[in-house]
Amino acid sequence: MSEFVTGVTYGGTVWTPSYVTDINQRTCIGCGRCFKVCPRDVFDLIEKDEALSAEDFGDDYGDFEDDDDNTMVMSLKNAADCIGCEACSKVCPKDCFTHEHKAAA
Repeated sequence: MSEFVTGVTYGGTVWTPSYVTDINQRTCIGCGRCFKVCPRDVFDLIEKDEALSAEDFGDDYGDFEDDDDNTMVMSLKNAADCIGCEACSKVCPKDCFTHEHKAAA
């Protein structure tokens, strides 16, 4: 088993960061909670049309339209700036995030 990048809290507890690697844009409601809580500008709110197409949903008829007024979803703007705090996952009401530990060099 490989070792992961770890840190230490102010109190001395060893902590292993878990970095965001993906956002499920099919379940994202574009609420912006992750954007607001992220200390590192990792996310960007984009038009749903830019992120998802009818093919993503298997819509053979081309009539995929969401009746919600919500036309935005979150995307990864700069995943390399993620510090692995997982605050985004903690505030996400739809459990859209995938995180991974990073192997130590």
